[in-house]
Amino acid sequence: MSAVSATSRQDDAAEVLDAFSSAVMSVVDRVGASVVQVVDGRGAGSGVVIAPDGYILTNSHVVERADSVRVGFHDGRHLHGQVIGRDPSSDLAVLRVSGDGLVSAELGDSDRLRVGQLVIAIGNPLGFQSTVTTGVVSALGRTLGGRDGRPIENVIQTDAALDPGSSGGPLVDTRGRVVGINTAVIVGAHGIGFAVPSTTANAVAGALIRDGRIRRARIGVSAQPTPIGRALAARLALPATEGVRLIEVVPGSPADRAGMRAGDILVFFDGVALASLSTLQRVLTADRIGRPVPALVIRRGERLDLQVSPEEA
Repeated sequence: MSAVSATSRQDDAAEVLDAFSSAVMSVVDRVGASVVQVVDGRGAGSGVVIAPDGYILTNSHVVERADSVRVGFHDGRHLHGQVIGRDPSSDLAVLRVSGDGLVSAELGDSDRLRVGQLVIAIGNPLGFQSTVTTGVVSALGRTLGGRDGRPIENVIQTDAALDPGSSGGPLVDTRGRVVGINTAVIVGAHGIGFAVPSTTANAVAGALIRDGRIRRARIGVSAQPTPIGRALAARLALPATEGVRLIEVVPGSPADRAGMRAGDILVFFDGVALASLSTLQRVLTADRIGRPVPALVIRRGERLDLQVSPEEA
């Protein structure tokens, strides 16, 4: 290889690095002022302003027992923040502060993310304010256990460095749009962090701002996944070979009133095939509260079609 071609390749590599650096710096210039530190007396986390009138997204676990917090801004200001609502099931919470000149970030569309896409995390890990790290989207569609036992679906996995205190800060694409809210790291692992997708954050934030809480339904059962078997599924004309076996039916619960019993296999709920307990939890949405919905169960090898009216959890 000639000295000229080697120099040319080095120049090309430098241009690529310069372009990446410029993209990161542009994002930090655009989003950095919207990233805040959230202090509630027990510890500190991060957050991001999502509306110029003072609404801030953070993690539910950051403000787990607080009604008010202290919010630190990029310009050195500290403002009183009120906890508007929190949702442990998605590990999201909304705060509000009153102040002039607040800079808000744009929520992007996490459904358009691709594995390998460059992302930037901004937060306050270990108390170091306005820390920037970069990485890629390592995986999409992960499921992460929520603090209330419900799974958080469609979670983003990233290798952008996250540490205690990063929680609640934004995960941003190279156009400066928030595509996730950083929520968790695996202790002892390197390069494995998770973020709640912006599509979830947008919906949860809207409901928390409107109602102060997220309404979810329950039917009052504990269950575990179980196979049905192809032969039984064929005999009962069921287009599914899996379901969830009811371990417990709470007395007086909607499931109990509908006639479900421990040992039943719940196969379909409102037309949705239940291959896992998380699927059942996912379909127990607010729009089903108080509305009779069809439930198909198998009891002792026989098919039963029931109607159950979920109640608010």
